[in-house]
Amino acid sequence: MNSNPAYEIHPAKPDELDAIVDLLGRQLREHQIDTGLDEVRSVIERILTDPRFGFVLIARGQGGRAVGVALGAAFLGIEYGGVSGWIEELYVLPEFRDQGIGTRLVAEFISIATRLGWRAIDIEVDADHRRVESLYGRHGFQPVTRARFCRKL
Repeated sequence: MNSNPAYEIHPAKPDELDAIVDLLGRQLREHQIDTGLDEVRSVIERILTDPRFGFVLIARGQGGRAVGVALGAAFLGIEYGGVSGWIEELYVLPEFRDQGIGTRLVAEFISIATRLGWRAIDIEVDADHRRVESLYGRHGFQPVTRARFCRKL
């Protein structure tokens, strides 16, 4: 794996909204999730305008092309005793994988969450996407012995 410094990773700005929505739309299609891009755009707009909801990182390659994104969703909870968060989404375009971009996104995510005073970071890995488990393990994430349930409203 190459931790290529040619890629810039930074907190996203409002003028990067279209690039973020495009990347997350690609991720949703890759995972066969049918959430509409209008809903994605609405969520990202709220996060970019109100940091209490979390933050977004964007990775840009040569020529400024957006090649990766990480979305952090904040929550206030008692389990960790304060504000914590989820790596809600982490996505790198397929043709840019295995170049260290995901590793750098996770490292920068941890750094920002630490500066924000988050108490913990949770991540969920799709059962069909186990290849990323080693990425999170290298950054100190540990599996938890819980089953996740969901009820859509």
